[in-house]
Amino acid sequence: MKADLAVYAAGGVVWRVTAQGGLRVLLIHRTKYRDITLPKGKVEPGEMLAETAVREIFEETGIRTALGPQLGISRYHLPSGKQKIVHYWSAPATDQAIRESAFVPNDEISGLEWVSLKKAHTRLSYPVDIEILEHFEKLVEDGVLHTFPVIALRHGKAVPRDDWKGRDMLRPLHPRGKAQAKSVVGALRAFGVRRIVSSTAVRCLQTVAPLADALGTRVRETDLLSQDAWEDGTSDVRAVVGRRVRAGKPAVLCSHGPVLPEILEELALATGTLRGSYLSDAAALEPGAFSVVHISATNPGSGIVAIETHAPKL
Repeated sequence: MKADLAVYAAGGVVWRVTAQGGLRVLLIHRTKYRDITLPKGKVEPGEMLAETAVREIFEETGIRTALGPQLGISRYHLPSGKQKIVHYWSAPATDQAIRESAFVPNDEISGLEWVSLKKAHTRLSYPVDIEILEHFEKLVEDGVLHTFPVIALRHGKAVPRDDWKGRDMLRPLHPRGKAQAKSVVGALRAFGVRRIVSSTAVRCLQTVAPLADALGTRVRETDLLSQDAWEDGTSDVRAVVGRRVRAGKPAVLCSHGPVLPEILEELALATGTLRGSYLSDAAALEPGAFSVVHISATNPGSGIVAIETHAPKL
């Protein structure tokens, strides 16, 4: 499928648990098409897919969400002949986010409807939406609906070693790396990140600086994730990872290519997950890319729920 023959989009299954303990998902009624579907929309220039998902959910429902695990991809053809490819995530809606929604019926969306999973099957207009809903139901059945992410981020492209005369830890980002650092902010925020932990190397600190500015938070610097410490045997990735898993809060760990495999291995160890080649795949990140490790919020020791990898377009 050539890029010019495909339209990319993203959205989510927005869900909540009622005061009575019932699970409800949010369906949208579209004005123009007179159908009932899941919130989604097309990727805008410069956006990463996760960023698109939270933006479109907010624009169509007024609800600000943070993404959980991916739910799959739907593909179908438009009247123009182009294929539309839509990526979906689980998207929990807090009570506060629902109260703060300023949604009113408009020319695009005529209404919103919270329904049970059983009713959603009968209300959704399209089989591709029902397939995504079935992926969501698998999370429910497995008892891993409530999750939090620990994100392993590789620093952006740095100035080449041969072009740098100072200490390696002081080697800064290349202009392309600075652009990468800015480009991933929206996607990282899409997963609800609030805590940033970084190697003390300048190239790592510069990578997370735009995210810290956007969040209005400080970066927690540590030599325990640095490449220098890893090379001389004084790093302690286990301590850093263990602290983040115990905290149960969305966090980013920014480090270096050689250290990333150990970060993924320790995440598996801390959650009682069987190790395999998928960990190596998640650790093999290009500069500026990141892997999102979704962990059960209610039982972190039950294993990694899902892993997904995102790379900047620059």
